[in-house]
Amino acid sequence: MSIWNSALNTLAKREYSQSELRTKLQTRFPEQLEEIEQVLERLVEQGLQSDQRFAEMWLNSQVEKGRGPIRISYEARNKGIASLIQGLLEQSEINWFEHARDCALRKFSSLPDQRAYARAYRYLSYRGFNGEMVRYAISAIETNSQQLDAD
Repeated sequence: MSIWNSALNTLAKREYSQSELRTKLQTRFPEQLEEIEQVLERLVEQGLQSDQRFAEMWLNSQVEKGRGPIRISYEARNKGIASLIQGLLEQSEINWFEHARDCALRKFSSLPDQRAYARAYRYLSYRGFNGEMVRYAISAIETNSQQLDAD
């Protein structure tokens, strides 16, 4: 199979960043690095591969998965799209505090004790929300549980 056909088959399955696609092709064709670069250029010229398109799609999927800006930025580095994602994060109209609150409320209906509080804090931190966002989300859980107790 040629490098071109391999690249097309790979892209037919899902979008890839140029960095990811380069790594996949280099694994399959380790002796043809120059040809791989030519194929990547041709894919971009023909609009079959676009880091911008991939970054926008990937950012949306990460937000849908309940990830925060810190984790999104970190994982974008592994995909070779860190600068694009940083620009998209700055342009986005996502309210990260409300997003953290929504993620927290989906997972936790109340925080009955300190262990649950610590678990919620770790959960949201792992998902990529900063301390300020986590505290906002946890206060929303506490407010929500107080409203449920009052009803």
